[in-house]
Amino acid sequence: MATNGSASTNGASNKVFLIWGGEGWVAGHLKELLQQQNEKVFTTTVRMENREAVMAELDRVKPTHVLNCAGCTGRPNVDWCEDNKEQVIRSNVIGTLNLTDCCFLKNVHCTVFATGCIYAYDSKHPPGGEGYLEADPANFGGSYYSATKSKVEELMTTYSNCLILRLRMPVSDDLHPRSFVTKISKYDRVVNIPNSNTILHDLLPCAIQLASAGDTGIYNFTNPGAISHNEVLTLFKKHVRPDFEWKNFSEEEQSKILKAGRSNCELNSDKLVKRMKDFGVEVKDVHTAYDECFQRMKANGVK
Repeated sequence: MATNGSASTNGASNKVFLIWGGEGWVAGHLKELLQQQNEKVFTTTVRMENREAVMAELDRVKPTHVLNCAGCTGRPNVDWCEDNKEQVIRSNVIGTLNLTDCCFLKNVHCTVFATGCIYAYDSKHPPGGEGYLEADPANFGGSYYSATKSKVEELMTTYSNCLILRLRMPVSDDLHPRSFVTKISKYDRVVNIPNSNTILHDLLPCAIQLASAGDTGIYNFTNPGAISHNEVLTLFKKHVRPDFEWKNFSEEEQSKILKAGRSNCELNSDKLVKRMKDFGVEVKDVHTAYDECFQRMKANGVK
């Protein structure tokens, strides 16, 4: 059952937000942002694949906007999905489509926090070259997680009520276990490949604005540009942990310790940057965004 996450709605609009996957990491950030904006916000942990329960939840809360942060990414990482394929399908395919469809039938706008890990560098899109556009077909199926995500995205684009935001390697202003920075800072060795990243502090407010405006379709939801693992950790060392050290290894060496492949790519975020200008918002490039993120960490005493 949904729980009310808003203590006050003074000055709020007539929008009602319902966050699916309400106990998750991104969901918690969205809930806090919406509360700060005095919006009416509820959260739920109802299973997306349970159609009767989903319809009942929508009838009970009567949201104008659903923010879908639910899904199965695997613990401790996507390798888990390789041995639990039925559960992945049930959540990431059946569940995601079911929730989107139920929202469509109820005339509710549905924002899906999806993934951009459906691409890999190739001859047309090399590191430092042209980034993948929203309309480019997925070309990475090296993990079962990514394979299901690309397939369900194709189907979701059919729905006129659906906004799909492709996050990549999301980062928060703390060292939450789900944050990309936390993960790579704990690895014995890391690869050094440029990738698109999503700095949550910068982009989650954009998600709320896009959903509130009724935008639909796909957005590459990343800060402009790409940044390598070494560049990220160099900034981390500079601002947060001066004594931090790390070692690199190659993709070939990495593949020997992983069950599933990993997506490495740069997404073109021009569409997002252009749209956010309509709201008077500048989306900062990934290097600037990371630098400011780590400065906030330092100011908040994160070590």
